Amino acid sequence: MAAVVQEHYDAEPEAVLRTARLPRPGIGRGEVLVRVRASSVDRGTWHLMAGLPYAVRAVSGLRGPKLPNPGRNIAGVVEAVGPDVTGFAPGDAVYGTAAAAFAEYAAARPDRIAPKPTGLTFEEAATVPVSALTALQAVRDKGKVQEGQQVLITGAAGGVGTYAVQLAHAFGAHVTAVASMPKLDTVRTLGADHAIDYTREDFLVGPRRYDAVIDIAGNRGLRDLRRALTPRGRLVITGGETNGRWLGGTDRQLRAQMVSPFTRQHLGTFIASEHADGLRDLTGLIEAGALSPVMDRIYPLAETATAIRHLLDGRVTGKLALTLPAE
Repeated sequence: MAAVVQEHYDAEPEAVLRTARLPRPGIGRGEVLVRVRASSVDRGTWHLMAGLPYAVRAVSGLRGPKLPNPGRNIAGVVEAVGPDVTGFAPGDAVYGTAAAAFAEYAAARPDRIAPKPTGLTFEEAATVPVSALTALQAVRDKGKVQEGQQVLITGAAGGVGTYAVQLAHAFGAHVTAVASMPKLDTVRTLGADHAIDYTREDFLVGPRRYDAVIDIAGNRGLRDLRRALTPRGRLVITGGETNGRWLGGTDRQLRAQMVSPFTRQHLGTFIASEHADGLRDLTGLIEAGALSPVMDRIYPLAETATAIRHLLDGRVTGKLALTLPAE
């Protein structure tokens, strides 16, 4: 099969990713072989590729990558099922997550895939799993966003942000979205009631206070973020990058969790979990018309490094997908 190959860590995608021919993965008991029709890239792809911050390597491999490539998202067709697998059969269109997903075939766990939403292309479906699951858990589970609340979302035009804006809007919140000027119209069409250009306006200055702040792409200090919250507001730090090789911006998350027990505000973060229950929740929202992927560009598998470079350049609105031809 055609697959992306990574043999060592490097922060530059062009230096570390190449395409090659590899054997198809085998499947064991309780596994599903998926003929991958599309995948997608996200910031987590870069972290696995670069092995940064260094804490990532505790999972991805201390000296070098354990897996052939850093892909996680899949959308495709079930090719075969292993013993003990129920609920899936060859020919089923599915989406979800799997290890080493930048390849024509991937072995997946049944509890991490679900039937592909009707009405979505494979490329659109492949942009959903990691980013939309993260957004769902940030907005619904951690932010506990409810109807009538004031919600602030930073990084609103990115991969996670475009889903978070739609979800907060679907849950009935008044959404303030933070993005750059060229992307403000996009976040408004997704349901933002108020859009702020962070290059021209300090989105944390002013009288407005928020019941929930979903901080996806910010790097503002914890004290500033807390001032923007109501006395019992909830801060969910979902992202925010620095150049730190050891912590990479996670120091804000750690400080938030340390401070939270001593204040009425709820301050925290989380590691998104990948599971079929969340995918089915997302499918319901997608098929009801409350959630849809925002596609920036689609690349062929052979241009995976170019897609990651585009992501790193910071000009992406929504998601970047990778497409693989049907047999």
